[in-house]
Amino acid sequence: MSFPLLTATAALPAIGAIATAAVPAARRTAAKWLALLFSLGTLVLAAVVFLRFEPGGDRYQLIESRAWIADFGVRYELGVDGIGVALLGLTALLIPFVIAAGWHDADPLETKSSRWRPTQGFFALILMVEAMVILSFVATDVFLFYILFEAMLIPMYFLIGGFGDRAHAGTDESAATQRSYAAVKFLLYNLAGGLIMLAAVIGLYVVAGSFSLSEIAEARANGSLEMATSTERWLFLGFFFAFAIKAPLWPLHTWLPNAMGEATAPVAVLITAIVDKVGTFAMLRFCLGLFPEASKWATPVVITLALISIVYGALLAVGQRDIKRLIAYASISHFGFIILGIFAMTSQGQSGATLYMVNHGISTAALLLVAGFLITRRGSRLIADYGGVQKVAPVLAGTFLIGGLATLSLPGLAPFVSEFLVLVGTFSAYPVAGIIATSGIVLAALYVLVLYQRTMTGPVQESVRSMPDLRARELAVAVPLIAVLIFLGVFPKPLTEVVNPAVEHTMSDVQKKDPQPEVEAAK
Repeated sequence: MSFPLLTATAALPAIGAIATAAVPAARRTAAKWLALLFSLGTLVLAAVVFLRFEPGGDRYQLIESRAWIADFGVRYELGVDGIGVALLGLTALLIPFVIAAGWHDADPLETKSSRWRPTQGFFALILMVEAMVILSFVATDVFLFYILFEAMLIPMYFLIGGFGDRAHAGTDESAATQRSYAAVKFLLYNLAGGLIMLAAVIGLYVVAGSFSLSEIAEARANGSLEMATSTERWLFLGFFFAFAIKAPLWPLHTWLPNAMGEATAPVAVLITAIVDKVGTFAMLRFCLGLFPEASKWATPVVITLALISIVYGALLAVGQRDIKRLIAYASISHFGFIILGIFAMTSQGQSGATLYMVNHGISTAALLLVAGFLITRRGSRLIADYGGVQKVAPVLAGTFLIGGLATLSLPGLAPFVSEFLVLVGTFSAYPVAGIIATSGIVLAALYVLVLYQRTMTGPVQESVRSMPDLRARELAVAVPLIAVLIFLGVFPKPLTEVVNPAVEHTMSDVQKKDPQPEVEAAK
């Protein structure tokens, strides 16, 4: 029996969560190091998965399959494709930086009881989220995926509501109220989507007689699976609604600015760079894979919603006064690009969308974590409370600028490749949509450069005059992320080689081919 590598990769952070939570209250530093070591161990296993994956091989590799709930046809079935392995790698890469950046975010205040262990709980919850997200990227049983899709909401709820941003806390009880509101809104939105998805999951089993992606695909290929058009469309809508909330797609996005604004910067990275990717990943794997005809039927509406997300998110980012909410609305705009690339139904668009998921995660992590370091120093999230930071903390300002330039997809940085492919793929199939989407690039340049100008340039405000520059731990977070952004910006081949064959499978599922350019014959 081969070693269950995928199970081990997901189990290691889960074991780490239990071990971290069990550390005595007085040994907070030990709990932090233990969590970091488990996250690094997970990164090593993820690297092994990446190296063992063969891009030209079977669609799903490293397969594990065991009976779970036999009476209902539910199996513990795992397998990784090119898209899943890229996002698994993203998750394992970012979690150590999330832990290192949040090193002091959950240290108890002096008024806390010594028996309370907020530090241990904070890092244990992060590791538990990592375990569930990794499993969701490799689950090939629909019911197993659904369980993970819903279960990850619980630790995220406590991370948002129980470990909120202290930048504006103090003794103001309204801060705790805002955190609770953001956490409850996050939970209710995603639970509502999950309940509708559950009905669709049950409906899929009634129609297909199985939860296994491989069995459903085989039945569809040999013609034994017959699904009425109306049935397929209703099931598609049930799945898509849940994924659109998680993504988040306009108009189901309103929970994200609240959640990111009230969470600590590392938890905000966990939300938008990791957890939200489960929604866009699931659109590729489940919506297009299980319901190809319904996906094509819904394409005009989904593209319209994606374009609204791109423009709407960017416009609201321009007008924000809060640094973290600005990044939240920018992420809504970027998720619009990802969904646009998926439903453009072209190989360039879907390859670009997958790369965008990875590159957006890295660029957002770089910008948001450095912004978190800035906010911790000043104690405010308001843009107006800053000015002239580059004169007193040039390294902090420089890393913030590179993160911002990556967010606006500057050529030479990783997101540019993704955005370019999405726009090329969209324009070849839907020229008008491609033209409208380019407005998001212009608006991104506006909100990023205005943010940098207002916080980092100009006269030095008295409140930031004694601001220290990045320390060693903070540099250890920012510098590697920037290095990855530059590396993938000039050499994206390691990712494209893995992603492109998986995209070809998805294109085959929906029976779509890239549109051929029209060339007039020479006279």
